[in-house]
Amino acid sequence: MIDKLEFFIALAGEQSFSRAAEVCGVTQPTLSAGVKQLEDSLGVLLVNRSSRYHGLTREGEHVLVWAKRIVADTRAMRQEARSLRDGLSGQLRLAAIPTALGAVSSLIAPFLDKHPGVRVKVISAASVDILAMLDNLEIDGGLTYLDNEPLGRVRSVPLWKERYRLLTVAGNPLGDRERVTWAEVARLTLCLLTPDMQNRRIVDQLMREAGKPPQTVLESNSIILLYDHVKAGRWATVMPEKIAQTLGVTPPLRSIPIVEPEAVHEIGLVAPQREPAPPLVAALLVEARKFAESGALNLP
Repeated sequence: MIDKLEFFIALAGEQSFSRAAEVCGVTQPTLSAGVKQLEDSLGVLLVNRSSRYHGLTREGEHVLVWAKRIVADTRAMRQEARSLRDGLSGQLRLAAIPTALGAVSSLIAPFLDKHPGVRVKVISAASVDILAMLDNLEIDGGLTYLDNEPLGRVRSVPLWKERYRLLTVAGNPLGDRERVTWAEVARLTLCLLTPDMQNRRIVDQLMREAGKPPQTVLESNSIILLYDHVKAGRWATVMPEKIAQTLGVTPPLRSIPIVEPEAVHEIGLVAPQREPAPPLVAALLVEARKFAESGALNLP
C-alpha cells in the first residue's frame, strides 16, 4: 500500500505519468497499475485521465492529504526503528536557495561529525520550489528566506541575516567607493539572478523603491556564473555578503556595502511541521538551533 501511495503522491506532484514513474524509479505501466490498484482498494476515482494525466478528482485531492501524512509517518517510523538499533543513518535530503549554498557546510559538517552514518544530498532550488518539495515529501528540509514570502505550515529556525553588497571590479563605475546607495546601483548594467529567484525579487523591489528597475545584461540561476562574469571585469552584480565572502573577494574584486536603505532579510532552516519530527530532521533542527544561538553562521 505504501508504494502505491508514493506513486500517487509523485503523480500529483509531477502531473505526468512518465515523469512520476521516472521519479519513483519504475516503469510507467507499473506506476499506472499501482495508482489503479489504489483506486480499486479505496473504491473511488482519484485521477482524471484518458491517455494522459488531467488532474486529481475531488476525492483525489482529499486522499492526497492523507497519502502524504501516511507516507511521511511511515518513513519516520522506519527511521526511528533503524536509529534505535544502529544510530542515525540513511539519507538527509536538503534544498537551498542559491544565495544560501555558501553556508551549507557550516551547518552540515558538525551534523555529520555527530552522525557519521548519515549521507546528505543537497540541491539548489528557488524558494517556492523548496516549499513545494517539502509538501511533496521530496526533501527533508530547506534553507530559504523566512520573512519575505508566506511559508505555510513549517518548522523554522532563523540562522543568519542576509545583507547585500555590490560586487564589482576596482576601476568600474562605483568600483572605488566605500559604500553605495540602491539608487546608484540601479543605474548600473548588472548581471543578476533570474526573476524566479526570491533574491532577485528582493533586489528588484529595492531598486524600484529607489526610483529605477534594474538594467540587466545577463541573468542566471547560478551564483557561480554571476561571480565569474563580474571577475572577468566587465559587469557588476548584487550579492549577499555571505556568499561573496565564501566565493572570495580578492583584488581587483570589491564587495561594497549597499545602503539607503541597508536591507536585511532572514535566512533559516525550514522543515515539515510534524509531531514527532522524523529522527534525521529532529537531529538537524537541534544542530541548527545550536548554531543559531552561537552566531556561527552570522558574519561579523
